Amino acid sequence: MDLSVVIALYNEKESLSELTGGIRRALEPLSIEYEIILVNDGSNDGSWELIEKMAREDARIRGISFRRNYGKSAALYCGFEMAGGEVVITMDADLQDDPQELPELYRMIREDGYDLVSGWKQKRYDSKLTKNLPSKIYNAAARRVTGIKLHDMNCGLKAYRKEVVKNIEVFGEMHRYIPYLAKNAGFTRIGEKVVRHHPRKFGKSKFGMDRFVNGYLDLMSLWFLSRFGKNPMHFFGVIGSLIFFIGFIIVLWMIGDKVIAQSQGLKYREVTAQPLFYLTLVALIVGTQLFLTGFIAELISRNSKDRNQYQIDKKI
Repeated sequence: MDLSVVIALYNEKESLSELTGGIRRALEPLSIEYEIILVNDGSNDGSWELIEKMAREDARIRGISFRRNYGKSAALYCGFEMAGGEVVITMDADLQDDPQELPELYRMIREDGYDLVSGWKQKRYDSKLTKNLPSKIYNAAARRVTGIKLHDMNCGLKAYRKEVVKNIEVFGEMHRYIPYLAKNAGFTRIGEKVVRHHPRKFGKSKFGMDRFVNGYLDLMSLWFLSRFGKNPMHFFGVIGSLIFFIGFIIVLWMIGDKVIAQSQGLKYREVTAQPLFYLTLVALIVGTQLFLTGFIAELISRNSKDRNQYQIDKKI
């Protein structure tokens, strides 16, 4: 199998026939063996019945149907597991991604040697206030944190070498950060291609403004796990020790100041009468708690079943 096209969908019945027809027209000139995997994420508009009908008429169409809506990450994870192509391309089902981009994405993986190629919707047909501006802010933050210079990290139109999708785990809402997951797995040849973007023809977007808040939190989680997932003590232990040390030094200074004042017969305030004492007490407690958090997290990490799982590229 040369190519697998994986499409996650939720209530996109009106788009499916036109979408699969466009994919067939785009790929026919390539004379390659391909499959279209449609992952129905708990749709209730009859999408699955249409997928079953199309699969009976075209053996290249395969499908997965969830009993309920699990989200795009779950759909892509199952689609990646089923994919048998040497190249895997993902795209959205709403007809905003152009199937005519598929041949060039396929070529960039096969001939140019990329591990992953991400689409860049340079000219978008979305609302500037609710999508374009937040998307630019989100992508700027993602570039800063991940170190991957992509203009559109969350573009649904992406191409991968088979090894990439078989060696990463897409979970939660991490579909937004597949390039970062790939980079952390050792696949660093990541490219970008400007792709055409079309206005939505049917229905409405399934994603609200909350995706930007969730996206930021997911990015922080992913950054922390990739940086400190196997050695959490390096994070919690350092911060906890620093806070405890600052609190301890301040306590010593307060006690020393009182002792010196007493020895010289000067006026002094009781240590417990000073607001700084209670702030210092909080610092000592918080520092100790952070240190113990790192210690417990380290014990959990060292007993994890995947503590010695590594990405091996070659063996001889």
